[in-house]
Amino acid sequence: MGIADHVKLVGAEICGTHKANQTIFTGPIRIDQRLLFHVKIVTSIGINYGQIANNLPTPENVIPLVKSIGATRVKLYDADPKVLKAFANTGVEFTVSLGNEYLAKMRDPDCAKAWIKSNVQAYLPATKITCITVGNEVLTFNDTSLSGCLLPAMESVHTALVNLGLDKQVSVTTAHSLGVLGNSYPPSAGAFRKDLVDCMTPILDFHVKTASPFLINAYPYFAYKGSPKQVSLDFVLFQPNQGIVDPASNLHYDNMLFAQIDAVYAALASLGYKKLLLHISETGWPSKGDEDEAGATPENAKKYNGNLIKLISSKKGTPMRPNCDLNIYVFALFNENLKPGPTSERNYGLFKPDGSPSYSLGISAVTAANTTVASPTPPTLPDTSSGNDPDSGSGSTGYLSISSATKLGIVENLESAFNVRHHNQNQPFKVRETIRDSFGVGER
Repeated sequence: MGIADHVKLVGAEICGTHKANQTIFTGPIRIDQRLLFHVKIVTSIGINYGQIANNLPTPENVIPLVKSIGATRVKLYDADPKVLKAFANTGVEFTVSLGNEYLAKMRDPDCAKAWIKSNVQAYLPATKITCITVGNEVLTFNDTSLSGCLLPAMESVHTALVNLGLDKQVSVTTAHSLGVLGNSYPPSAGAFRKDLVDCMTPILDFHVKTASPFLINAYPYFAYKGSPKQVSLDFVLFQPNQGIVDPASNLHYDNMLFAQIDAVYAALASLGYKKLLLHISETGWPSKGDEDEAGATPENAKKYNGNLIKLISSKKGTPMRPNCDLNIYVFALFNENLKPGPTSERNYGLFKPDGSPSYSLGISAVTAANTTVASPTPPTLPDTSSGNDPDSGSGSTGYLSISSATKLGIVENLESAFNVRHHNQNQPFKVRETIRDSFGVGER
């Protein structure tokens, strides 16, 4: 089957938060400097630092790991004070986050200002906080009450930054699932879901007004996992392959991630936002999975992330935007043992909790010792009477399994992709039942 027959692009619901009562390594981590990436070559790697685990190293011991992969930018799913303090004067740029459970509260300008004072301003300028993400993949939760709070919360946080004189150094944005796209193949025909255009447009206007980036989480892994017999593994792993040619633009694509990115660029352009800056806020590949999670192996994770890092360091753009740097955050820094869901959810890390590599990426072997128990202090949030308990287990910032609504959207994208002529046999190719079974979505 030709790659063009199955390059429809999909995303995934993966988000995160910080949890307390962690068992963490406090002993020294030793790294053989001869085996590290050369930071001068890899200058623009971003890494997601999630902490849904009870066995991670202390933030102080995370610093050499971040530097060992040449990462200069870190994205948190909260504003963990221990991390922000530890990374002071390191030069590493930070994105801090407000979880979905805080959106309603952040509509209050006073609440937003108090949060920024405690969780951003307090660490500047020693810690280089440059961005705040407000909510994660909100629009694909299909929760109108939540999505209705998104833009007001973003505006409130930005206004607070302006009032504090921080808006020139700290931007405000939100991360979206690739599920916000209603069409993604061919890339030049990328378009947002029609039901999201009305709420997406004012968000895009906000980005233009504030010069902040548009964030997308993109996971080619889920396309392969959904139908491994049809999706080309080489195409999703950046390996040599015949690629596809966009019939409208005549641009050639040799990997799925670039096709996904350009589909987003096309969607933005279709609404009149051709110059908006795009960042890939999450992408990665798990090194371990359940029996039904095809492709989740150390070998594939090594190929995906290793080849991705090479692409980032090459400073080459996508076919549609060849002169634009790739602004990509790899997911994730660590395997996180407390994440719910299938085995793959706990195995996206470049590193194991003891600091050793999950697989070889040119990163040295490291060791950690002297385990102890510590309870990181949660970010400060002004007290309100909303009754929303972020630790109740229902908070939207926990690393969630793919929601039913998002699963259905991914399934429909895949079904549309496969509803084309078979490359070799020139006959309709149907995988509706297979795809729906793989995502656990029944007939509507």
